[in-house]
Amino acid sequence: RLGPSSSGHLGRPPPLSSLLLAMAKRAAHTALDEVDAGGAFKRTAAGFRSFVRAGGRFPPEPGRYHLYVALGCPWANGALTALYLKGLEGVVSYSVVHPTWRRTRPHDPLDQHVGWHFRRPGDAPVENELGHGANECDDALVPDTVNGCSSLREVYELAQDETGKYSTPVLWCRRERTIVCNESLEILRMFDSSFDDLAKHPEVSLFPTGSEAQAELERLNDFVYPCVNNGVYRCGFARTQGAYDTALRELFVALDRLEQHLLKGEGPYLTGKAFTWLDLRLWHTLVRFDPVYHTYFKTNLRRIADSPGLLGFLRKVYQIPAVRRTTNMRHIKMHYFTSHPTLNTYGIIPASDGPDLEDSQDESARV
Repeated sequence: RLGPSSSGHLGRPPPLSSLLLAMAKRAAHTALDEVDAGGAFKRTAAGFRSFVRAGGRFPPEPGRYHLYVALGCPWANGALTALYLKGLEGVVSYSVVHPTWRRTRPHDPLDQHVGWHFRRPGDAPVENELGHGANECDDALVPDTVNGCSSLREVYELAQDETGKYSTPVLWCRRERTIVCNESLEILRMFDSSFDDLAKHPEVSLFPTGSEAQAELERLNDFVYPCVNNGVYRCGFARTQGAYDTALRELFVALDRLEQHLLKGEGPYLTGKAFTWLDLRLWHTLVRFDPVYHTYFKTNLRRIADSPGLLGFLRKVYQIPAVRRTTNMRHIKMHYFTSHPTLNTYGIIPASDGPDLEDSQDESARV
């Protein structure tokens, strides 16, 4: 005798459409798969959105949380920068994945998902998924010392993930053995204020409290995020000419707006003399622009090196010790150029590292 089904109807199996939807939700995929019917890249929302706060399910405690990051990923890179800005390296531990995506279930011939995986410094070099290249395992790598996982996918599966997208950054709770959050901006907010009683630098704040400053940041972010931070991906992962043309046009309109804003503003940052979350996120996009996006994502109308305002912004931000410490150009270039064989079959990594971030005069690219 059949009992109640998950659809709530006695004796009836769930509709086939519901089963297919559930399977789709769980299907392993990457950002390259997030494309609509018109060939435009459409980033999906993060699946874990809890928050660290006093008195809540996840209270701020030393040693309770672990951050998983990829130094090649701008979103994760920003979270690690914020950790150092606040002086939380003794409070929140972290792991760093290898830059080159590989199969996350290499022994399952039916599962072709590729993504972030862990290696130790000194391990054998990593080829791309087609067997090309020899990408080193350097001293920047930090394996998963918390869960002992071999891939980030395994971390998500420990948390009973249902989204199938295994992105960085990830904030993990050791006590409850689950993911707290994988939305980068919310992790920035948590690091900015939730751990102040434990931070070495509680006086540092990326999120101003004044309503006028907040409104200005949101106004800028209304075009910075969709057209620049996410805009470079809309260019690079587009599958139709029309989708690419639209994304490229909107990207450079936004970059022109930022260039004029920085040249006319009181600077050196987007809203004046205070370094904010928006500056941090813009930095991690712009520092990748000339060495990666200009070539790899075909954003080649102009370089950041050709824009004095944006270049000056890059050089100013690079002087911040936490930014300098967490910027790893080798990992940045290795990730993009070796992880997507459909875009770069042989995994060749171009030579240029972009403009010299140290020299305030020389605007030429360094190699």
